[in-house]
Amino acid sequence: MDVATALKQRISTRAFLDTPVSEADVRAILDDARWAASGGNLQPWRVKVVAGEARQRVIDAVQEKLAKNPFENEAPFPVYPESLWEPYRSRRYQVGEDMYALLGIPREDKGARLAHLMANYQFFGAPVGLFFLIDERMNPNQWAHLGMFMMSICLAAEARGLATCMQEAWTPHSKTVAGALGVEAPEIVYCGMALGHADTSAKVNQLRSRRAEIDDIAAFEGF
Repeated sequence: MDVATALKQRISTRAFLDTPVSEADVRAILDDARWAASGGNLQPWRVKVVAGEARQRVIDAVQEKLAKNPFENEAPFPVYPESLWEPYRSRRYQVGEDMYALLGIPREDKGARLAHLMANYQFFGAPVGLFFLIDERMNPNQWAHLGMFMMSICLAAEARGLATCMQEAWTPHSKTVAGALGVEAPEIVYCGMALGHADTSAKVNQLRSRRAEIDDIAAFEGF
C-alpha cells in the first residue's frame, strides 16, 4: 500500500471486532512509526499500550470517574477552543451531523447520542488501546511532533490491515487515566487511540468526513 492510498483509506474507526491483535503486531507498527519526523530529534513521545486486564483497568477507572463527575475536565487545556469560529465551527458540526444521520439518530434523541459518545470509553470495542504521553515542560513545537508520531502509527496500522481511531475523548479524564497507568509528573497523558480490526458491517464505519478543497487551505505563489 502506498502512502497516498493509506492517507485516503484511513478513517476514524468507531466500531471494531473483538479479534485479538498481538503484541508483535503492535510492536511492528510502532517500529515503523518511530521514524516519524521530530524537530531536533527530541522524539518527545511515549506511548502506553494496553490490552486485556490493563485495558479494562483504564476503562473501569474512567467509568468510575464519569459516575462521580462527568463534566470535570482534568486536562490543563480544553480539547477545542470554547467558541469556535468559522470555518472550523461548521466543519466540526457537519461531521457530527453526518455521523448521526448515518446512524439514524435524530438530534432530539439525546440518550442515543450520549450512548454513542460513551462508546469512546470502551475503545469502540477495539482490543488494544494506546495512550500518548508527553513531558508537560515541552512547548507547542513538541506537541506538533507528537501528532506526527500518532499519524504515523495510523498509517503504519492501515498498511497492515488494522484500523485506528484517535480519541481526544480521553483527554478530559487524563489524570484518571494517568493514575490507572502509573504515569507520574512531569509526564502527562494527552489522548488515546483505539487499535484493532474494523467491523466493516457497522454503519458508522461508512462515514467519510468531508475535506476542504485545496484552494480553501493553500495559497500558491511564484509558480
